[in-house]
Order: sequence, then C-alpha cells, then structure tokens
Amino acid sequence: MKKFEPRPGFVVQAFRFALDPNVTQGQRLRSHCGAARVAYNWAVGWVMASWWQRKAEASYGIAEEELTPWRPWSLLALRKVFNEVKKTDPRFAGWWEENSKEAYSTGLANAAAAFDNYATSKRGQREGRRVGMPRRKSKRTAGLACRFTTGAIRVEPDRRHVTLPRLGTIRTHESTRKLHRRITNGTARILSATVRFERGRWFVSFQVEIQRAADRAPVRPEVVAGVDLGVKCLAVIADSQGGVRFVPNPAHYDSALKQLKRLSRRVSRRRGPDRRTGQRPSRRWAIANAERNRVHHRVANLRADGLHKLTTEITGEYGTVVVEDLNVAGMLRNRRLARRVADAGFAEIRRQVEYKTAWNGGRRIVADRWYPSSKTCSACRVVKAKLPLHVRVFTCDACDLVIDRDENAARNLAALATAVTTGTGVAGDPGVQTPKPRGADRKTRTTTRSRKAAGGRAGGATLPHQRQKETRDRHQDTETQPALR
Repeated sequence: MKKFEPRPGFVVQAFRFALDPNVTQGQRLRSHCGAARVAYNWAVGWVMASWWQRKAEASYGIAEEELTPWRPWSLLALRKVFNEVKKTDPRFAGWWEENSKEAYSTGLANAAAAFDNYATSKRGQREGRRVGMPRRKSKRTAGLACRFTTGAIRVEPDRRHVTLPRLGTIRTHESTRKLHRRITNGTARILSATVRFERGRWFVSFQVEIQRAADRAPVRPEVVAGVDLGVKCLAVIADSQGGVRFVPNPAHYDSALKQLKRLSRRVSRRRGPDRRTGQRPSRRWAIANAERNRVHHRVANLRADGLHKLTTEITGEYGTVVVEDLNVAGMLRNRRLARRVADAGFAEIRRQVEYKTAWNGGRRIVADRWYPSSKTCSACRVVKAKLPLHVRVFTCDACDLVIDRDENAARNLAALATAVTTGTGVAGDPGVQTPKPRGADRKTRTTTRSRKAAGGRAGGATLPHQRQKETRDRHQDTETQPALR
C-alpha cells in the first residue's frame, strides 16, 4: 500500500487526548478492540494453515508443484476473504455486526504488516533484530487499540467531546481547542483516529495533516549544539559559541522506588491470579494492584512530560543539533545501569529531536556510533587509547586539559557539525583520514546464523512468490561519516 504523502507545506502530526467514557462507552471501546484482536488472530491462523499444510505435504515427498498453494497475506486479500467468512463462521456470525468494520480492518492490517515484517526480515532487508513469524494475541496480555479511517470522525465545537464511528460522542478529559481551532481555520485535516487503553485510561490520537508556519525557525539558527546523554546528567548541551548547560536527570523511577517496593509487598500478600490452577484474584489484590499501577503510570507520565519539554527547548533554540547513535539495547544488558538507562529514555530523546528539528526548519546530525566523542580532547583533538567509564574527568596527556567527561563529549559533538560541512576529517571525511587508535571507530563484523529449511519453519525455506537468498555474513560499512538526516 502506498504511503500517504502530505501536501507541500504540511506535515503529519498526532494530537492525543484523554477520554472520560461512561460505563456503556467503555464496554463498546473494549468490544471494538477485542474485535480487532479476533480479526488479527483469524488472519494469522488462516495464512499459517497453508504454511503448515505445505510443510506436512513436503515431509511425505510431494513435489513442489503439487503442494497446497500459498495463501496471500495482503490487506486486500485478507479483507475479501474475511468479509465472506464472518457471515457463516460460527466464531463471528453472532456478533460481528455489533462493531464497526474499522475494528476488523485494524486487525487485518496489523496481520498484513506482521507478515510483511517477517518476510523482509528473513530476506535481510529490515534493520534491527530478526523478526519472527506472527503469533496469535492473547486476550489477557494483548493491548487494546482500534483505528478508524472512515466514518464520522470529528472534534465537537464545544471542545470537550469527540465523535467516533459506531461509538458516538465521547467526552474528553481535556480541552480540544488547540486542534479545533486549526480545523476551523482550515490549516488542519483529520486523517484517522486511534483509540487505545494504556496507563489505566482511554486515549484517542488523531492523525492530522497540519500546516506548519512557513517562517518558523529556531531562535539561534546559526548556532550548533552537541547533546551528550548520560545517567547522572540527563543531557549536557554544548553550543558552538562556547556555552555549556547541564540538564540534571530527574530520575522519576528512582524517586518512586521506595513507594513501589512497599506497594509490591502489599500486592504479594494478597491472593492473586494463578493460571495453572484457575484461581481468580481477590478483590483486595485488585485494589492493591491498581494502586501500584497508578504509581507506575505517574512515573511514565512525568518522564514523557520532561522529555518533551527538553527536546522542544533544544530544537526551538538551536539551528543544528548533533546527537549520538547510542546502542541502547546493548546498554540495557548491563545489569548495573539498565534501570537508570531505561528511566532516562535515550532512544525517545533522539526520536523526538528528529521530527521536531524537521518541524522547526533545523538540521539534525547523527554522530557515528563508533565516533570517540568521550576519548577525544576537545582542545587539541588528540584521542586517548582508553577511557574507563568510572573516570568522570577527562585529562589530556598532550595539552593538559582537565574537563568534565560529559562536557568534553558534548563539545566534540558540537564540533562535529563543522567537520561534516568543511571536511576536516574529524568525523571520518572521505577525503581526509585521521588516525584511528585501536580501531575504536570502526564497526565490527556482524555474523548472522544460517536460516535454512532445516530450522523447521512452517511452509519450507522460502516464502510465497519470493525466492530469496539466505542471509549470510555481511560486512557492514566501515566509514565513520555521520549521517545527515
């Protein structure tokens, strides 16, 4: 399916509002989300049935040409078959009319995307970790979400209600005047709406095509800022004019840890659910668990609010922002730092900086993951061979510079933007090569295990209508030039 492209001068932005549904509306919201999950499970089972059938037939020595045909997983194909099945299948015939067709379309679209992700990952065309085959969603653990793309989707003029297909008018917990004002002025158009239950309440997110101000620009467009993220200080911001700012880490989770321990002990003393014996939780357990969850939700809300304020301030002030390509997944494997790294939200900061710089007309530069920002002297550019993590003060052996480790890294990141523009070789410019001690700024070889039919994947070694080569060992690009994004 072709990706939606906004009109010139417009961007796609989400407006999220908390909902206050009554009991009946809450039940209908859950029904729609459950319908999306059921449609997803049906699509996964329908496609996988042909895969397992082909594997069984192949084990009996049946030729490839005589095997059961592959079942397609495109959204159009799934929707066509489901519309025929839902009227006769006893699993859907009695209740499918109670929900909007958009609920079932949501589940089918998610299933089609899951199969596409699996296919591209198997062919080696998808970045990140390998994606496995789609699996059925459990009623107990699946998230509640449903997306509406057609029908009555609007923000009411009273700015305290929204209208969704088959759900009617639902009151919002907060005012919608910011979105309603833009829709009235003709500078915004609602594309879709997604309802989701998370952090203990219902939310609606409107995907909006919105017109950004043409004269919108950072306060200091000529200034470059290097942002070094850390645990003790959430961010150290050094600009090209010599200014340095330390942003302390609020550590919301650590602040609530004592309270969470007390509430967790209270929950453990109650009679909780047990799936092995079928034991249902007691009312006292449900009350204690809800109280503990409220603390978790408050921590998540405080973290999200703080990160948005920080990234909005950075992108609104500086014209060019340099950030690091941190291996957050690898950092989370460190049992001593995992909790604080997860609480800081490094990946979320980079994600928000990326789209907010585009909104404000700025530029974002991503430093290479192997660029030695902490080991390089910000004064004479000499690179240290080793710099352990517990050493928090950088001391240069060449020019005797003594500076905070994070401040030194932030200054190097700010200087990196000049290197990209002028080609000084600091960032591994293709024309000029700088010394690379110990190969610290070179990516290592990535080895991927062979994925052959012997692994037992349903359907054989290849996917339908695709004859791809197995993913072998690949040498990654060893250049250290940062990507301009």
